[in-house]
Amino acid sequence: MIANGNRILQVGLILFAWSLGDSSPVAAQGRSAKTPADAVKPGKGTNGDSLPVDFRNDVMPILTRQGCNVGACHGAARGRGGFRLSLYGGNPLADHEAIVRHLKGRRVHFADPENSLLLRKATESIQHGGGEVLSWDNPLTETLVDWIAQGAQLGQSDLPTRIELQPSRAELKSTSDRLSIQVFAKGPNGQSRDVTELTVLTAEDSSAVEIQREPVTITVNRPGRHVVIARYLNHVVPLQISLPFGDNAAAVNSSAAQRKQQHLVDRYIDRSLHSLGLPASGQVNDQIWLRRLCLDLTGRLPEFTELDQDQYDLSQADDRQRVIDELLQSPQFVQFWTFKFSQWLRVRPQLSDAQAVRQYRDWIADQIRGGVSYQQMARELILASGNSQQIGPANFYRTAQSPRLQAEFFSEFFMASRMRCANCHNHPLDRWTQDDYHGLAAIFAKIPTRPVVEVNPFGQVIHPRTLQPAVQRLPGERFLEQTEDVLKGDRGRQALASWLVDSQNPYFAKAFVNRLWNHMMGRGLVHPVDDFRDTNPPTHPELLSVMAGDFTDNGYDLRHTLRLIATSQAYARSSDVLPGNQHDNKFYSHALPRPLIAEVMADAISDVTGVAERYAEMPIGTRATELVVTNVRTRTLEVLGQCDRSDSCETGSLPVDALAQNLHLLNGPLLNQKLDAPQGRLHRLLAAGHRADDVIDQFYIAAYNREPNADEQQFWQQQLRAVGQDRQLQREVLNDCVWSLLNSFEFKHH
Repeated sequence: MIANGNRILQVGLILFAWSLGDSSPVAAQGRSAKTPADAVKPGKGTNGDSLPVDFRNDVMPILTRQGCNVGACHGAARGRGGFRLSLYGGNPLADHEAIVRHLKGRRVHFADPENSLLLRKATESIQHGGGEVLSWDNPLTETLVDWIAQGAQLGQSDLPTRIELQPSRAELKSTSDRLSIQVFAKGPNGQSRDVTELTVLTAEDSSAVEIQREPVTITVNRPGRHVVIARYLNHVVPLQISLPFGDNAAAVNSSAAQRKQQHLVDRYIDRSLHSLGLPASGQVNDQIWLRRLCLDLTGRLPEFTELDQDQYDLSQADDRQRVIDELLQSPQFVQFWTFKFSQWLRVRPQLSDAQAVRQYRDWIADQIRGGVSYQQMARELILASGNSQQIGPANFYRTAQSPRLQAEFFSEFFMASRMRCANCHNHPLDRWTQDDYHGLAAIFAKIPTRPVVEVNPFGQVIHPRTLQPAVQRLPGERFLEQTEDVLKGDRGRQALASWLVDSQNPYFAKAFVNRLWNHMMGRGLVHPVDDFRDTNPPTHPELLSVMAGDFTDNGYDLRHTLRLIATSQAYARSSDVLPGNQHDNKFYSHALPRPLIAEVMADAISDVTGVAERYAEMPIGTRATELVVTNVRTRTLEVLGQCDRSDSCETGSLPVDALAQNLHLLNGPLLNQKLDAPQGRLHRLLAAGHRADDVIDQFYIAAYNREPNADEQQFWQQQLRAVGQDRQLQREVLNDCVWSLLNSFEFKHH
C-alpha cells in the first residue's frame, strides 16, 4: 500500500516503510518495529549503563559473526596459524583458554589492550592470513578492547536458552521490498536481549536472497519460499520468507469450504499454491497416469491386460481406486518394494556371505507380503540377534563396520537426520551434540559386527572430548541410567527401540512418510530425505505432520500411505508447465519428471524389446529388481547408474542423464543387440505377419502406454513410404523407431 508518498510493507504485526525515491528504510507513519519492553542491547543494562563484557555472550558471537571460527579458518580441526578455535564456538571454555592462556598469554595485552595480538591480527595491523576481519572504528572492535581491558574474564552471565526472530516469518509482495529483522536472545529468567548485531545471517540460496548487514535488511530477488538462517552462539533458527510467483491464485481451488471436501493431500498442496500465486497444471490422461502408477508401485511398465477398457474406466475415481488396490496387492508390488527396502536398508553381501543376504531379503519380502507394520519391522531390526544366516533382521547389524557408522546409518534412515556431523563437534546447523552422536554409538558398541549377533558387555566407544567411554544416550533426549543392565546388558537397545517407535517420536513416522512421498512425487517434503533439521524446513509442514499422524493412526501401514498419495490430484498432475508455474520445482504445481532408476530402466528395456538381460549366473528372465546382491553387476547396470548401497541410494545413484549412459544407449550394445535378437518382440511381430504401422503402434503402447499421436503417425508413415515395399528397409525403419522410443525423454522418465 502507498501512504504519503512512501511504500509501507506489513510483515505480521510489524510495519516497515520505504521512500519511493531511494528505496531505503524509513519509519512507518504512526508505527514502528516493536522491540520487547525488557530488551537490552549487548553490553548495556536495562538503564543503558555499561556492563562487564561477557566472553560467552559478547565475545564468542563476534568471532562467529566475523568468520573466525568457521571450518575454513581457525575453526578447522587443526586450526590455522597455530591458533585453534572450536567450530562456531561450540566449546567456549576451550576458546577462552586458547585466547587468554595459550601462547603464554601473548594474544591479550592487559596493560595495552589495543596492542593485543588478537586485535592486531584481526585488524591486520600485522600480517594476517585471513586479511582484515575488523576495522578499528568498528563497534565490535571496541567491545573486544573493553573485554581485554576488563581482564578478559570468562564471565558469569546466564547463557540464552533460545533466540527469537521478529518477524518469525515474512511474506513479501515484490522483489523491490526490503525486510528488516531483529534477533532477541531469551535468557532463563525471561530477560530479552537484542543481539541482532551479533547474529550471523546466512541465506540458504544466496542467488535468491541478499542480506545487507548495516542496517540488517533482506532482499528477495526470486519468487518462492526461501530460508535465511540466523545463528547466535549455539542457537540456530530459520526465517522463512515467501514471495508469490504472480497473481495466478484464481487458478487454484482456494475456497475454505471446498478445501474441507478435498483429498487430504490436495487440501494442503492447493492451499500452498494459492498463497504463492501458482497455477496448477492439469491432470494427465489415463494412459500416462497408469504408466506412472505401475512404475511407482511395481517398478514395471503396464501390461497389456491393464489397458482393457472393458475392465477399467480410468476416468472414474472408483476404477482408479480398484487399479491402485490391485497393484498394491500384487506379487509385483511385493517384489519391487522388497527391492526398495533393500536399497534403503543397504542390503549387500558382507564378506561374500550371500546366504545371509538372501535371508535378509527373504525376511523383508515376508514383512511386505504379510502387511507387517513399519513400526514392527523397525523394532525387529533394532532388537535382532542370533545367526545372521538364519535370522534375516540380524543382518541390520552387519550393514556398518563400526558403532559410529551404525549410529550414522540408524539416524539417517530411521530419523532422517545427519548426525554424522556431530562426530568431531556439535552439529553447526542442527540440535545434535557430540554427546548425542557418541551416546548413540555407545548403544551400538554393545553389538559387534559379526555373523552371529549378540551382546558384548564390554563394548564401548571413547568420547573424543572427555577421552572416557561415552555414556549411552537417546539422541536429543536423555542419557540412560548407568545401571548394570545398561552397562553390560541389552537395555540400551531396548530403550532405543521403545523410544524410536513410540507414537510421539518426532522423527520416526515423518521420516518414513517423507521417503514415500519422495518416491511417488520426485521430491521430499523435506529434501534431501535424510536431512531433517530446523534449518531445512519442509515445504509443506502441516501436510507432513498430518500425513505422519495418518500413517501412525493407520497402523504404520505402507500400502495405506502409498494409496493416499496415489489417489490425490497432486499425484495425477501433468508435467507440462503453465505460464506462471514454469519455475516451480518444489511446490507440486506440476509433476516433476522423474528418471527411471537403473534397475527399473534395465527391466523396462527388456520388457519393450522382449529380450531379457543376462545377469551373471542368474536364470534367464531374472529381473534387475530381483537381484539379491548388488555385486551381481553388469556393464548395463553400471552405466545406467546402479547404486552399490554402500551409502544412501537416494543420493548414491548416478544421474540418469549422465553422459556415459546416453552414449551407451545411443551407440552401445544394450539396445542394438536386443533389437537384432531373433527372439525379440520386433522379430516375432514381423515373423507373425504384422503390418509395419501395427508394429509401430505396439511398440508405442509397450514403451509409452499410448498409441502414437497424429504427428508421430505422420512422421513414421512418411519414413515407411520413403522405402516402399523393401522389407529390409522397412525393418531398418522399425529398428530406428524402437531405438528412438527407448532413447526418448518420455521413456526414460515417468
